[in-house]
Amino acid sequence: MTGIRLHAPEPGWDVEADVVVIGSGVAGLTTALRCEAAGLRTVVVTKANLDDGSTRWAQGGIAAALGEGDTPEQHLDDTLVAGAGLCDEPAVRLLVTEGPDAVRRLMATGAAFDRTSDGEISLTREGGHHRRRIAHAGGDATGAEISRALVEAVRARGIRTVEHALVLDLLKDDEGRASGVTLHVMGEGQHDGVGAVRAPAVVLATGGMGQVFSATTNPPVSTGDGVALALRAGAEVSDLEFVQFHPTVLFLGAGAEGQQPLVSEAVRGEGAHLVDADGVRFMLGQHELAELAPRDIVAKAITRRMREQGAEHMYLDARHFGAEMWEQRFPTILAACRAHGIDPVTDPIPVAPAAHYASGGVRTDLRGRTTVPGLYACGEVACTGVHGANRLASNSLLEGLVFAERIAADLAEHGPHREGVARTGAAGAVLTLIAPEARRDIQRIMTRYAGVLRSAASLTAATDALEALRQGAEDDRKAAEPGVDSWETTNLLCVARVLAASALAREETRGCHWREDHPDRDDERWRRHLVVHLTPDRSPVVRTTGTADFPPVTP
Repeated sequence: MTGIRLHAPEPGWDVEADVVVIGSGVAGLTTALRCEAAGLRTVVVTKANLDDGSTRWAQGGIAAALGEGDTPEQHLDDTLVAGAGLCDEPAVRLLVTEGPDAVRRLMATGAAFDRTSDGEISLTREGGHHRRRIAHAGGDATGAEISRALVEAVRARGIRTVEHALVLDLLKDDEGRASGVTLHVMGEGQHDGVGAVRAPAVVLATGGMGQVFSATTNPPVSTGDGVALALRAGAEVSDLEFVQFHPTVLFLGAGAEGQQPLVSEAVRGEGAHLVDADGVRFMLGQHELAELAPRDIVAKAITRRMREQGAEHMYLDARHFGAEMWEQRFPTILAACRAHGIDPVTDPIPVAPAAHYASGGVRTDLRGRTTVPGLYACGEVACTGVHGANRLASNSLLEGLVFAERIAADLAEHGPHREGVARTGAAGAVLTLIAPEARRDIQRIMTRYAGVLRSAASLTAATDALEALRQGAEDDRKAAEPGVDSWETTNLLCVARVLAASALAREETRGCHWREDHPDRDDERWRRHLVVHLTPDRSPVVRTTGTADFPPVTP
């Protein structure tokens, strides 16, 4: 137990529940719906509105072996290849075998996927998949449709929700088990200010941490709050160095910061080509799937070509689609491009890699349990072992769906543990908060030194610069005041330090972790997982597992 908590006022209000779910994407809302159906009093806490998480931004779709001739075994093979030797095969097997029925249950909840003229689910291909197995909705608005359906179901069933609430810290009982969370509600409503939801089961479904970089596809709420909370609570995280940079993000200029428009992999799945300024298709010969190679391979190829030519971006050429296909299959992307003065019908789209997805996260077992009893995690915040060193396209929504159902099943079977005596507030040393203006410094440090290209020198520079920010806050007598901006910035610094420490420790190139000074994959030394916890003085401790097996979780 670290004994660390954020500097915040004591809770001024309380809510009692059996389960509190933090996050309202596919993972969080599916968990809440299944827990409520099992008769568990469930509360959903979300940072903005119920539909403002990462799920609604998902364009491509959800992967599952739903098509004729496709099998879970083939889906498993593609996932293992993309994961570059670090996937946990039992977790992947569970994902691909339970996935198809989980998608069908999602449809029964109300999600309407695109259909062919004969009524079958319309399927497309994305990078790393050898078959068409990506179900989509609204052309390229899959996440928005899934979010709509789940939000409507949550509201129809009367599940209690607390919106505009930033989770702060985990509450524990006298046995060290989770007993709820503290949170801050932003603005007026039924609750205001710092309060607590007291529940013997806490489910983290807080999404990613893309905002740790200057340019990302993640929404502004993705500040690593769940990973930071888990670390402060004494939980272990794993494989945080594997941050996937999406190869084709709309290039808005070298100085563009914040959330950037994504150009879905499904565009390449339908036949778009990656070309340089001279119109040369540079992915030919790089991989048997060319533009549909796994994302790490495409991102590296784009970055390498940019360096060779001194260019700031490459191009995605889909002019051959024609206006009708663009308008029907990719209306969201078409509108985003046109809003920035680019017409994909007549012009190639300028693209460059940007931070997209965290393959690592809070370490869990196959029932979503973390190393802290009573604390669960699922979705992007979790590390289930499914993604390995590089997530296969469109496996993320499926992972959130499948593991949410497994968490709910575990809670329904065993019931929330209530034997300990809950504490009135979060215990432990109070953490000095980082000033909000340091947020851009953190993002620029990480982008410059721990982005697509990494080395010992760059990662040491990142580690030193991040430590200087932390020390500066410790030494400054005018420490930042408690508030949403300072809490988020403090969370970002926490996850940035752990990510940089992990990336520095892994001296090889594997999946989406690219070390210029160690350009080869080294299975003998590094086909291992990195597991990190915080010491009471907030220092990340990185250990390497003895084998490639995903280490067991024993809460």
